[in-house]
Amino acid sequence: MPESPKGDLKFDDTALTVAGDGAPVVLVHGMGLNRYMWDGQMPPLTASFRVVAYDLLGHGQSIARPGPYAMDNFVDQLARLLDRLEIKRCGLVGFSLGGLIAQAFTLAHAGRVDALAILNAGYDRSADERSGMIERLKITRDAGHGATVEMALARWFTPDFAARRPDRVETVRRWMHANDPAAYREIYRVLVYGDRPLSDAISAIRCPALVLACEEDVGNSPEMARRMVRRMANARLAIVPGLKHMGLVEDPDAINEILVPFLAGILDSRG
Repeated sequence: MPESPKGDLKFDDTALTVAGDGAPVVLVHGMGLNRYMWDGQMPPLTASFRVVAYDLLGHGQSIARPGPYAMDNFVDQLARLLDRLEIKRCGLVGFSLGGLIAQAFTLAHAGRVDALAILNAGYDRSADERSGMIERLKITRDAGHGATVEMALARWFTPDFAARRPDRVETVRRWMHANDPAAYREIYRVLVYGDRPLSDAISAIRCPALVLACEEDVGNSPEMARRMVRRMANARLAIVPGLKHMGLVEDPDAINEILVPFLAGILDSRG
C-alpha cells in the first residue's frame, strides 16, 4: 500500500495539513480562522492518530469565491477531501462554525463518522441569542468584516490571557483581517443561521458524541451545549471552567485532556 500523504498539501480548492499515524481524525476550524488554530491540539492528537486539518472554503489558503455559500458547500468540501485521502471513516472534530459543519456532515454521511466532537458551537438560538450575530452580519455588509474583529477578540479571549499573551491574540487578529471580505460576509450568514435546520435533525445522530463548551463563552453558551446533548442519544457533555470561546487556543491542555481520551476511547477500540 502506498504511504499516506503527509505535510502541507493542496487538493483542488482545499489546503490541508496531514500528520501522524493511526485512526483518522479530521479537524474543522471556526469562522474567520484557519487550520493553524489547531496547533495546540496537534501534538497530543498526532501522537495517536492520523490528523487532517484543513482550511474551509473562503478561509486560509483554500479557494475563496464571493458566494453565495450554503452549508452543503462545506459538507461537500469535506466529503471530497475524505475521498481524496481515501478515508472511509474518521473521528470528526468541529469548532464553532466547524461544529455546525461537523453535525451537518454526520447527518449526511453517518456511516463515515465513528466519533463526533462538537466544540464551542451554537445550538437552536433564541431570537435574543441570535440578535447580536444578526447585528454583526449587518456590520460586515456596511463596514466590512474588519469592523467586527476587535469585538470578536474581546468575546473570544479572557482579559488575563490577552494581557499575558498579546502575541497569540495578534496572530488571531491577523488571521481575521486576512479574510476575503466578500466571502466572509457570505459565510458569516451560514454561521448566523446554520444551527436552525440542525436543531431537531441532530436527534438522528447515533455515533458517540462529545459536546464541549467553555464556561465564559457567552455566544456559544454551556446552556446551548446542554440543550444539544439532550437532543442526541449518545452524547456526553463537558463544560470547561474559566475560559471563553477560544479556550482551545488559550489553554490547549484544558481541552486536550477531555478531547483526546474521548477520541481514543472510541477510535482505538475500532482500529
